Parts: sequence; structure tokens; C-alpha cells
Amino acid sequence: MLSKPSQQLTDDHLALDELMGQLQTALQSGDVNTAHTLIDLFWAKLAVHIRAEHLQLFPIVLDCVSHAKSTQTFAPTLDEARSTIEVLRADHDFFMTELARVIGILRVVSLGDEFEGTHDEALNEVRQTMTDVKNRLVIHNQLEEHKIYAWTTTILNDQEQTELANRINIEIGNRPQRFSSNEWTT
Repeated sequence: MLSKPSQQLTDDHLALDELMGQLQTALQSGDVNTAHTLIDLFWAKLAVHIRAEHLQLFPIVLDCVSHAKSTQTFAPTLDEARSTIEVLRADHDFFMTELARVIGILRVVSLGDEFEGTHDEALNEVRQTMTDVKNRLVIHNQLEEHKIYAWTTTILNDQEQTELANRINIEIGNRPQRFSSNEWTT
């Protein structure tokens, strides 16, 4: 059974997966304006998800394992927690960098400007990058869900899980002002 914070973050993965599917459909149909809107939303939602992990989840996991608060057999070692978080942070950097890059490409294409090649070449580059992001995200999410999210069940007591869930909820709900609450929740 997942802890409350793990369930929240896993549910967020599912919502991001659904948004990725909509984005890929728009890209396949060549709908640049819709793709640009969706990729901006995806980037923002992924950014707040990552922020929740960086500011709330990762520090509490590291704190718990470094102070050996858990005697559970499923608790990670400090080295395992650090190395897992290091991999996850590298993935986060990759996602944010690549998404910012393709947003720039789509912005140029949607304005009708030339992008170091043809319109089709630009869209193909965006499609390929988004496929790369999606594929890496699948592996990344599995690592999070099977390791760090699962650890919260064994290293945090019920009260700590509830407190973490509340802090994660605040981070995930902290939408950028450019999005309406309707855009953010659909």
C-alpha cells in the first residue's frame, strides 16, 4: 500500500502521462498552436511536480535515512538514497532543459519564423525530442514509484506521511499565474 504522499505523486504521474498523450496527438497531427499550448502546460505541471520532490520529498528521505530513524528492513541506506536522488535530479534537469528547448522551437514555428530548416523539420525535431522525453520519463517514474515513493511507507510514520502529503499538495497546487485554474486541473 502506498503512503499518502506516494499516492499523490503517483496520481500526478498519471495526469502527466495523459497530458503527454494529448501533446503527442497534437504533434502528430501537426497542430502547432495546440502543441505549443499543451507543451507549455506539461512543462509547468512537471516543474511543480519536480519542485515538490526537490523541496519536500527528497530532503525528508535523506534526513530520515541519515539519522537512521527507520529500522525497517525495506529502508534504504544513505548511499542508496543519495545515488537514487542523484539519478532523479539528473533526469529532472534533462526534462526541463529539453522541454524548454522544444517550447522555443514551437514558439518560433507558431510565429511563422524560420527555424534553421523547414517547418516539417522543426516539428520532426520536436516529435523526436518528446518521444525521448516520454521514454525517459517512463523509466524515471518507475524508479521513483518503486524506490523513493515506496520508501516513504517504511521510513515515515503516519503523522510524517500526512505532513509530507500536505506539503506536497501545496507545491503541486501552486500553479503559475499564466494558467487559469480550469486549465490547470483539466
